[in-house]
Amino acid sequence: MTGYGRGECSRKGFKITVEISSVNRKQSEISVTLPREMETFEAQIRDLINHYVSRGRLTVRVGLHAGTSQSSARMHLNIPLAKAYARELGRLSKDLNMPGQVTLDHLVRAPGVFQTDEQLVEEEDFWPAVEKALVNALKALVAMREREGEHLGQDLVKRIDLMRRATLRIQKQVPAVAKRYRDQLIERIRNAGIEAPGLDDERLLKEIVYFSDRSDISEELTRLQSHFQQFAQGLKSRDPIGRMLDFLAQEMNREVNTIGSKANDSLISQEVVTLKTELEKFREQAQNVE
Repeated sequence: MTGYGRGECSRKGFKITVEISSVNRKQSEISVTLPREMETFEAQIRDLINHYVSRGRLTVRVGLHAGTSQSSARMHLNIPLAKAYARELGRLSKDLNMPGQVTLDHLVRAPGVFQTDEQLVEEEDFWPAVEKALVNALKALVAMREREGEHLGQDLVKRIDLMRRATLRIQKQVPAVAKRYRDQLIERIRNAGIEAPGLDDERLLKEIVYFSDRSDISEELTRLQSHFQQFAQGLKSRDPIGRMLDFLAQEMNREVNTIGSKANDSLISQEVVTLKTELEKFREQAQNVE
């Protein structure tokens, strides 16, 4: 399912932003982009996402920004570090016998001498803000996916309803199949110039029974109706049902194919085409459901 969510959380000296986008995918796939200071949080971020989303390809971007207040935007001078740089650079000059003085310009360009508030924050201090921003982004993402899910659910209900009607038409047609076969069999015998047997002729009855047994689709129709009922029950669940719908689509396809191969009747064959058409649309949509 597709969706987008954004969350942010400000702390003294820094602000965390989290953006999450998702696209349709049969399984779960998470891609996380983090600032260098937060690379150790990736496993925690994935675990938290998996509590909210179980399916789809998700892209997560976490940003670290300087705070907006004057106090949070202050620069800090690391004087002990600057002294250490001056001492070591002076020693290097003597060791290499290279004349030159250590200037203030050299020191202020050295890494870590000037630091912002956000650079002074310990790594573990970032996590509460990251967690809060991530949860807010996930809630927004889930809300958007739920709205999409409502539309998908309406379409799936429509497909099931069309398949249910086709199945009922097949059930009504089943009793006429054996009678039509008997009439066609008698007609072929007459056309061959052979005296047609009576309706109670044992050989004719055995042939009709054999045909009826070979083309019996009652079990397949019963299982198909059961799958329709399982779908209706699944719609009432608040848990993810995407994989359950995939399974139902697979099982319904199995029953429809069996019905098509067994039923020796043109009207039933037409309904099987309808079933396959709607089932394919159902299967494609089910892959988008959480």
